[in-house]
Amino acid sequence: MAAGSRQGRTSLLSRYTFDMGQCVSRQRGERALRAAAMEQALASRAKSEFLANMSHELRTPLNAIIGFSDIIAGKVSLPQERAVEYAGLINDAGKHLLSIISDILDVAKIESGTFELDLELHPLRDILVSAASLVEHHLSEKHQTLAVVLPDRLPMVRADARRLKQVVINLLSNAHKFTPNGGSVTLAAASVDSRYIAVSVRDTGIGMSPEQVQIALKAFGQVRGGSTRAHEGTGLGLPIAKALVEQHGGRLWLDSAEGRGTTVAFTIPAEEPPR
Repeated sequence: MAAGSRQGRTSLLSRYTFDMGQCVSRQRGERALRAAAMEQALASRAKSEFLANMSHELRTPLNAIIGFSDIIAGKVSLPQERAVEYAGLINDAGKHLLSIISDILDVAKIESGTFELDLELHPLRDILVSAASLVEHHLSEKHQTLAVVLPDRLPMVRADARRLKQVVINLLSNAHKFTPNGGSVTLAAASVDSRYIAVSVRDTGIGMSPEQVQIALKAFGQVRGGSTRAHEGTGLGLPIAKALVEQHGGRLWLDSAEGRGTTVAFTIPAEEPPR
């Protein structure tokens, strides 16, 4: 009788344990489904906001191209100086439009896994100096100073030179955009160890909160805020730079604080000792 009673209690306990396990498993599944649904909703919202912002980014240069070309093509004769000015504005708008489309295509290739790099050995110093020279005149327009702090010797890297230069240009352009007149931007590089070298871009701009940093690093993420959204742009510069660095076997991170500027740094494997 006692044995039967113990067996009954054991059976009842096993049933309770099984039911509790089922309940816990069901709750975990429901939480996972809610989390997945929330993540999907946030991703959909981010893409919707991106597309809404993109419509403005695409229409602005297109309107300039159509408007100025209509004037040039009109029957009213224009002074040569004015026609040359309008042609220059059309050219600028066309280049801006091309850069937007190129960014969108890069993101699409990266997300689909079809993005490929053309890897060859290159002197890292040459890539950094070239990128700095390409954006220096933009900084001078806002009376910003650009400091390039590089050691005399930097290692060779196995990289896609055009894409690695694009990373540095994107970071310098962001620093220029979000730094007020008279501010400063610093491009620096230093060896981390025998295997990696770190490159950083530091500015004295408006900075971002920790929440804004997370948004800025995501594709289709647009940092909202009075001062940051006052600047035009697709918001793809940082996500593309991060993806390209990771394609090269490195890592990118961002350190920022509102009102105290931003530092974006990335590592890249060193292929050969410094020359």
